[in-house]
Amino acid sequence: MNRDAMIRRATERNAPWDLVVIGGGATGAGVAVDAAVRGYEVLLLERGDFGSGTSSRSTKLVHGGVRYLRQGNISLVMEALRERGRLRRNAPHIVHDLEFVLPCYRRRDVFMYGIGLKAYDLLAGRHRFGRSVIVSKNEVVRRLPTIRTEGLRGGVVYHDGQFDDARLLLHLLMTATDHGACVLNYATVTGLTRSAAGAVNGVTVRDTESGVEFTASAKVVVNAAGPFCDEIRRMANPAAEPMLAASQGSHVVLDHSFLPGGSALLIPETPDGRVLFAIPWHGQTLVGTTDVAIPTAPVEPRATDAEIDFILETAGRYLTRQPRREDVLSTFAGIRPLVKAGGNTASMSRDHAMRVDIPGLVTMTGGKWTTYRSMAEGCVNKAAEMAGLPPRRCGTTELRLHGYSQAATDSLGIYGSDAIEIRRLIAADPSLGVPLHPALPYCGAEVVWAVRSEMARTVTDVLTRRTRVLHLNSRAALEMAPRVAELMARELGRDIEWIAGQVRAVR
Repeated sequence: MNRDAMIRRATERNAPWDLVVIGGGATGAGVAVDAAVRGYEVLLLERGDFGSGTSSRSTKLVHGGVRYLRQGNISLVMEALRERGRLRRNAPHIVHDLEFVLPCYRRRDVFMYGIGLKAYDLLAGRHRFGRSVIVSKNEVVRRLPTIRTEGLRGGVVYHDGQFDDARLLLHLLMTATDHGACVLNYATVTGLTRSAAGAVNGVTVRDTESGVEFTASAKVVVNAAGPFCDEIRRMANPAAEPMLAASQGSHVVLDHSFLPGGSALLIPETPDGRVLFAIPWHGQTLVGTTDVAIPTAPVEPRATDAEIDFILETAGRYLTRQPRREDVLSTFAGIRPLVKAGGNTASMSRDHAMRVDIPGLVTMTGGKWTTYRSMAEGCVNKAAEMAGLPPRRCGTTELRLHGYSQAATDSLGIYGSDAIEIRRLIAADPSLGVPLHPALPYCGAEVVWAVRSEMARTVTDVLTRRTRVLHLNSRAALEMAPRVAELMARELGRDIEWIAGQVRAVR
């Protein structure tokens, strides 16, 4: 993906696009892939960087949702388990099996959770990742060496999926462009255009980098703006009633020593009615998440002191070592676009919703990462029908995503087949193979690749979403920023003032 080529294509096109998709997160990327694979002409627009909102700030799990099983939402769990299996088959370089241990401190819990997770297995059917089993206290300790043993009665082991959300998103976008889609980051939709009959027939756009404004005509516009979809709906109808109730979920990253084994920890009950996960992720321990209702969705959400304290205190009840503020390597927060249904946000379903407020504009929102593909299928079916496009069947069920590879042997394995190109960069310039920080495996070649092929435009893009440095170790990110800025400036033709400004922005 090359941004200069994409902006030329978008601004020079005279004919209407079949679909213009607003939003470069999981939902928008899924719609772009589905539509492009069907052969439709697609333009995707994202006002910030791809995945800069919710889609890069998840708990990194591809799962059916144990909590939704407890709520009795069987249909959502079954759909998610089916899609979980497809994701692992279609992107094995990014999605993999992860073993979870649920420790039990009451004998009845061993039986109760054991039965519940057996039901989870049954619902997964042939898409099951692994068999759940009841294990002894000693086996729990073997798998979770840092678990609190006082009162421990045993536990249940089950399997779910883990992934890198930002990396999967990038590979979805690259899959879309492989099939002919045009995708643009830093392209803000400033308005909707109308036909003489009043139907939405396009968008007005401002390229954030150049300030250039242009119009993109469309046979149908898909609103996939996530937590901000109500803003787009109000462009069409200022009186539109809000669809969403925003909820913030925060995470804390700790050192690997807090969870030294290869298994993840599921804490089944928290004071806010959720479950809490502690999982190994990129060599660190990721703990989350919270569920805090917020009145509006901020562009740059941040974990609050109360959320951080809640996560540390809750995790400390189950670990032999109480995590403290000084142990925190990084924090991040995301916003869930929950479809309004009454009650508190913790009890709201992650079901998605599709709405047509006005002819020519389809809104798809809600849902969860795991079900992005099935959401996109339904959305494109509706959009194609509305636009009068030639009907074509969905082709994403067994579609191998960009980078598909089953040979993930090192830290570059998450790039899949693109790792070959990164290694070529290192072979041509060995200095690009030197790690950018002693605490993390990322190297200069990944920065160059991010600019040339993944449309990274800022140092934050690289440190947060092309690599995951800022979400893994914020101090390391600050120390790496100057070198990353220098490498990017060389690629983008920027000057020393740009470098200084980028380093300030990271700080």
